[in-house]
Amino acid sequence: MRVARRRLRSDVSVERALLLLDARARDRGLPPPAALTGQWFSARAVLVPSLPAHAVTDPDVAFAAVTDLPPMSATASNTVDGAVGGGWVGYLSYQLTDPTGRKTPLPNAVWGWTDTVLVRDADGRWWFEALVPPGSPEPAELAAELEGLLRHGEPDPKGWTPTRLHRPPEAEHAAAVRACVDAIAAGELFQANVCSRFTALFDGQPAELFAEGVRRLRPRRAAYLAGSWGTVASLSPELFLARHGRRVRSTPIKGTLPRRGPADAPLAIRLRRSTKDVAENVMITDLVRNDLGQVCRTGSVWVPELLAVTPAPGVWHLESTVEGELAEGRTDADLLRAAFPPGSVTGAPKLRALDLIAELEHVPRGVYTGAVGMVSPVAGLELNVAIRTFELHGTSLALGVGGGITADSDPAAEWRECLHKSAPLDALLAEPPTP
Repeated sequence: MRVARRRLRSDVSVERALLLLDARARDRGLPPPAALTGQWFSARAVLVPSLPAHAVTDPDVAFAAVTDLPPMSATASNTVDGAVGGGWVGYLSYQLTDPTGRKTPLPNAVWGWTDTVLVRDADGRWWFEALVPPGSPEPAELAAELEGLLRHGEPDPKGWTPTRLHRPPEAEHAAAVRACVDAIAAGELFQANVCSRFTALFDGQPAELFAEGVRRLRPRRAAYLAGSWGTVASLSPELFLARHGRRVRSTPIKGTLPRRGPADAPLAIRLRRSTKDVAENVMITDLVRNDLGQVCRTGSVWVPELLAVTPAPGVWHLESTVEGELAEGRTDADLLRAAFPPGSVTGAPKLRALDLIAELEHVPRGVYTGAVGMVSPVAGLELNVAIRTFELHGTSLALGVGGGITADSDPAAEWRECLHKSAPLDALLAEPPTP
């Protein structure tokens, strides 16, 4: 395979481009588009004009799908520096590793193959890219059609009926937090994530909800997938895994304080000095080091950045970066099996945390705290952590929220953290754009 690449004469926004592709798909009876926006493969966005994404039920198949990539020509990477080309786009649900085997409305995993993408690079330029078999012509007609759509198309957004998130009882979450603190005191584990599931009714086009969320919140690792099985609209700030060549990177987020507007720098300083939040992050960073160490070359795993304070919609976060070199003979499937589900949303030790989560959380998580992203034979692998993620099935919408629990966690404070994290998304649902 080789990559065909063509510059498109358009400066349309990513949000508008997605709505144009969504309208095109609905008008023609095609599968919906998919989108990765924010920071993906050194680009601002990777859009799939139409993605036939299918449910995968077997965990082994879900992990192994990402290794089924066509070979690239020897010169492909030299002639298309920075290209993505195409690949597998999909998600892995947390339910793949839920020891209870509980079900949720959306499939446990979804993957779809695309040989065509639209990429908006770091300088704001749009590119049409395609994976082309040897001897086949470049898809010039499709490139011209999509360029015309981006230049002259007019989306017709309708907005959505304003709605609000319905919260489960605070007492339910508090009881789970207290039980987790007791388990930590008993020496069963050091930390676990305890989550709740907020719900709402949604009447509108999911692509519009995602596009408006991207416009307002500017999440770094946003992802959109849709099909007959439902919709995932992830407005995540967190990178789970990136693999470029043999280099592997994970950037776990652990530690949160609310933001109070432009003059909230003191809260960022307070977060960095917080004993609880720093302990959360350091423990999970060590867990991620251990996960990557299972599949990386001995001695290659290290932490180039520890406890960086970063802004996200409505909150400050602490994040650290772990890097390593994938060992010879190891594949992306091995990497996923070693690291999934993400350490930042499970706990330490991970296996005990998974069991405790199943005991304490009465509602299964679904896609929330799984991963969404893309695996390309040209650009590598990138997956987010599926937090700040809407899951839609029919008119039902769900949003998972939670946080890390340590020995000194206060149930009331942990509930407030859930509300801080969900507040920007609740406001998004309640305030649709004016058509």
